[in-house]
Parts: sequence; C-alpha cells; structure tokens
Amino acid sequence: MDATDATDATDATVGKDAEVTFADVFRDALRRRGLSLERVRDRLEAQGIGVSLATLSYWQRGRSQPERARSLRAVDALEDILALPEGALRSLLRPGRPRGRTTSELLDLSASHRVFGENSDVEQALGADFARFNEDVTSLVIHETVHLDAERCIRQMSVNQVLRATRDGASRMTAVHVIDDPATASVDVAVRCGKLGRVEFLPERRSIVTEILFGGELAKNETVVADYTISLTPSREVSTYHERRTRVSLREYLLHVYFDPGALPVSCHRYYRERIGAEMTSSRQIALDVSNSAHMLPPKCPAGIHGMSWEWPA
Repeated sequence: MDATDATDATDATVGKDAEVTFADVFRDALRRRGLSLERVRDRLEAQGIGVSLATLSYWQRGRSQPERARSLRAVDALEDILALPEGALRSLLRPGRPRGRTTSELLDLSASHRVFGENSDVEQALGADFARFNEDVTSLVIHETVHLDAERCIRQMSVNQVLRATRDGASRMTAVHVIDDPATASVDVAVRCGKLGRVEFLPERRSIVTEILFGGELAKNETVVADYTISLTPSREVSTYHERRTRVSLREYLLHVYFDPGALPVSCHRYYRERIGAEMTSSRQIALDVSNSAHMLPPKCPAGIHGMSWEWPA
C-alpha cells in the first residue's frame, strides 16, 4: 500500500466512526500493511528508537498511549513505517496526564524521607531529581556481591536487580551508592545487563550516581533486569559494613560479602533498621564459609535498611 492508499483508508475509517482513536488507526494500519509488532519493533530499533513489544501491544489495544518525548519520536517513525500521512497518528493522541506531583508521587517522596532521612546523602547527590527518584520502577529482587581487599576496604560491588515498571514508559533506573572514602581517586562502572547511561562520581558527597538504561520503554507491570559492577581504586578508609536502603518491601534481598584470605574479620552480623538513625533490630551473627565469605538472605525484606557489619581483629 502506498501513501495515497493509506490516506484513503484513514479517511474512510474516520467517516465510519467519529470517535476514531489512536489504537484504531494503529491497529488498522498494521493489518493493512501486514506487519507484526515484532517487525515494527525491529524497524524502530533500526532507527535508534527502542520500544518494547509490550508497549506496542498496549498502544494497539488502547490500554495506554504514547506521551513522553521518546514515545512521540516512535509515533512519527510509525507513520512512515505504516505508510500513513504525516500526523495521522500523532493527531489522535489525547492530552497527556498532568506532570505535576500527584498524591502517589508525594507518598513516594515521603517514603524516601522516611527511609533515607531528611537531606540525606542520596538526596544531596540527586538534588532536584530526588523528588522523582525511580518514580517509574519498583525493585522486586536485589542480589549484591561485595569484595574486600587485603587492606580491609571494599574494592568492588556487583548488583543484579529485577525491577517492575509502575507505569507505561519506564526506560531507566538510577542507583546511588555511598562509598567509605571520599578520597577515592576514581570509579569504574561496567554494565552486563542494560546499557550504561549517566555516571556521576561525587567525592564531596561520597556518592556514585549511576543510570542504567533498559534499551526501550516498558509497559506497566513489565519486568526488567539490571546487572552492573562498580569497581573502586584502593581506599585508605577501612570498611566495616555494607547496607541496602529500600523504600519498598522486596521479594528477596541477598547480600554476599567476600573477604580477602589475608584479612578476615573476627565476626559478622546481619541487621535491620527501619530508617537512618534508628536502632538496629534483628541483629544476628553470621559465620564465614569455606570461601571466606558471609551472606545474608532475610526471610522477609520490608522497607528500611538491611545490612551486614563485621569486626576486625585488634
């Protein structure tokens, strides 16, 4: 079908149904062109536009519509891919949802302050972005592996994280890691699952802000895996703990800490705190295994702070 035929088809559809929607025209154009959503996705990717199959399916069924800038780029490309006249799809988009703070967003900010504390290192590192910290995704499962060197300092942190989109259009996550030594010379971030986006090393905040891109937009409730490693240069500050702060209950949190054979702690404990500054509860000793490592896997993982501490010989 050439562009002229597509124009005629669109006009005919409008004539039959004055309430024609974006989904109607998108679905009809797919049928007339004989294109599957997989082929459409591949053609979009060839133009550097990442949109998931789930998102395309939602658009086709009218369960959601393109709103963000990246999605609107996809709409413009779809008009060309489907041989539709310019504006045939974009003109059918309804006004987007308000971008001001909603009640749920305010609750998220309250949850952040409840766990991290007011004016926390995370809030200082993110600045104005703290109010929208990972607003499009929620964590389900987190596995962390930490390696310490012979100087008793954390040299590497690896994170494997499963997230779920809380709304259509989620395309990235942000991680903030706090380091022990503000004098650390540099950091290196390697991503195994996902794509590395923005990285900021803020020694004055003792923080590393890392952005992991998913490679496309997720539909609401779609899950994604992010897997990355942060390597640090040698530190002068001895490490005595590692913890994970979470604003939501996790299905699973595994922390696995490896110690150098030449620098083993005398004891390790796992603990939980409801928020920064609160007393530790559920403290329990953990034994080192044959690999000179210790791990914790809490039977429940509510919102708050889950961590492991260790004591060094005098």
